[in-house]
Amino acid sequence: MEKRKLETCFSPALFEPELLHDPIVVIIDILRASSSICTAFANGAARIIPVGTVGEARAHKENGFMVAAERDGYVLDFADFGNSPYNFTKEMVEGRTIVYSTTNGTGIIKLASSASCIVIGSFLNLSSLVKWLTAKDKNVLIFCAGWKNRFNLEDTICAGAIAERLMSTSLYSTICDSTHAAIDLWLLARNDVMGYIEKAAQRSRLREKGLDDCLEFCLSCDFTDVIPVLRNGVLETVDLSDQA
Repeated sequence: MEKRKLETCFSPALFEPELLHDPIVVIIDILRASSSICTAFANGAARIIPVGTVGEARAHKENGFMVAAERDGYVLDFADFGNSPYNFTKEMVEGRTIVYSTTNGTGIIKLASSASCIVIGSFLNLSSLVKWLTAKDKNVLIFCAGWKNRFNLEDTICAGAIAERLMSTSLYSTICDSTHAAIDLWLLARNDVMGYIEKAAQRSRLREKGLDDCLEFCLSCDFTDVIPVLRNGVLETVDLSDQA
């Protein structure tokens, strides 16, 4: 049986959509967009509409939608809240449709829109995500949001955690140097992820802005079993038995 291919892209600047060969694309932006999306669905959000631009987010707000939107960590003046997972409480999001726009994460969802399937990954849904991916007979591309087209450590080690588990199933093979590098960094970091992330640039940015209260939570494994999947431009959740 031919093994599935596993690849990793470290930043939007390296993404080549024309080279996609029908993989599932896993979007990673753990500080904080993908962690917040997983938290929102864990707390009962019905749907999330990711938009790439401030103008789109503002237009949705004017049309009556609840909007979570930030740039460089700061909540936009028209938004209901920003992109800390702590904003997405059950009281705020249960049963609601939320429009979501962030500095890095929602933009790469749009960038990968030609993929046959896009899912949201984080440490928070790590085990359920790996289980769901292995149930599919598909190649996988792990797509890191990075920071403004640059490589970052936090997304890379999460990509490595996912890749290491997928490779351990013996269903996948890789000749992707980025995947090997991500796994190597994860193996360095996994015994003290919080300590490792101290060296990350985004950790410093969040600290300087007083936005680092959710850091430990975002680095926690298996808070939820939700699998957010993009369908027709809207994120919804599926369960592990869904093979669509």
